[in-house]
Amino acid sequence: MRHILTQTNNRLLIFPKTFYFLFFAAASFLFPFLALYYEQLGLSGGQIGLLAAIPSLMVLSAASLWGGLADALQQHKRLLKLALLGTMTAVLVLSFTTTFFWLIPVVMAHAFFVAPIMPLIDNTVLDLLGDRKNEYGKQRLWGAIGWGALAPLAGWVVEQFGLAWSFYGYLVLMFGCLLVSWPLSIPPTKLGGAFWRSLRLLLNHKPWLLFLSVVFIAGVNLAITHTYLFLYLNVLGASKTLMGISLTFATFSEVVVFFFAGQLLNRLGIRRLLLLALLAGALRSLAFSVIQVPWPVLIVQLLHGPSFAMMWAAGVAYADRMAPQGMGATAQGLLTSVNFGLGAIVGALAGGFLYEHVGPWLMYRWAGFGVLAGLLLFAWVARKPIRPTPGPLKP
Repeated sequence: MRHILTQTNNRLLIFPKTFYFLFFAAASFLFPFLALYYEQLGLSGGQIGLLAAIPSLMVLSAASLWGGLADALQQHKRLLKLALLGTMTAVLVLSFTTTFFWLIPVVMAHAFFVAPIMPLIDNTVLDLLGDRKNEYGKQRLWGAIGWGALAPLAGWVVEQFGLAWSFYGYLVLMFGCLLVSWPLSIPPTKLGGAFWRSLRLLLNHKPWLLFLSVVFIAGVNLAITHTYLFLYLNVLGASKTLMGISLTFATFSEVVVFFFAGQLLNRLGIRRLLLLALLAGALRSLAFSVIQVPWPVLIVQLLHGPSFAMMWAAGVAYADRMAPQGMGATAQGLLTSVNFGLGAIVGALAGGFLYEHVGPWLMYRWAGFGVLAGLLLFAWVARKPIRPTPGPLKP
């Protein structure tokens, strides 16, 4: 019976793999070019930083809110479809919005709807994997493949036909996600205790809070790197095509790390993997701070996998392990909220200030030194082994 169940789940995993591919392929068409779109509208560096921070503020609250709502109501699939439809509608409106005043609510709406999509999919994949959760990286790498495969095409299309096509490509690929969500299997999970009691146990657990602090540091650095990367490359004189290729190099390293994530977790453990991720992120930012011509960026982008994919594979596995029974989507939502929410807010605002006042080179240098400081602090505090969350855990 267990063998039959495993075979069934393996067949069902084709849908989240396809979803990962399409979702991140869509992201490669839109998100790297948003800063250029805002700049084309005549916005200042501070305004661009604010618009980059607003989505993160929404993600900070929305990802956890949607995740908790899905767990409490056991309506994961319906909420996923609603989030996809809301995301597509918001981006369609965004493509026609040209003033800073109206950009603010549209960007907020888009962030609100896009926030829960990945936590819901990640939680679904972990449920389908069962006792093979360390194979999560081999599912998630299809998102990296989607990003890397479509990023050069996105760069070429935008260079040939204009920035409006970044919106068109995003909408087409997200419609594909909506179609894939129909046959996607999201098994219900019974709560192991009262929802609010389980949530308090999770939020009051010191190892979980320490873990979230590391996720925050990584999120700040990631936001600075990604939000201002294309503006930085533009200063260096890079073409739009090279910008797209730089994403492919980053994605290649991400695919490799995700593929071996299970082995890395088994060999190194969560703590060491997080320390290595922070070190790679610091080296990446410091390398950006000394580049004077475009092409070395391609080499530096190979550090994206060790800095992001290591952290995310360890983070998703840890959040799943720490979540009380039936609270998986909530825990994944909190992970997303801190990394892509709180961390991204601080990173976008700090990056915007530094970019405007000291320039991109010193911006990346300060980011690198900040991550190194966080690494040393985490290495000192997290000397003891990570303990599971007390209370009604999953069996």
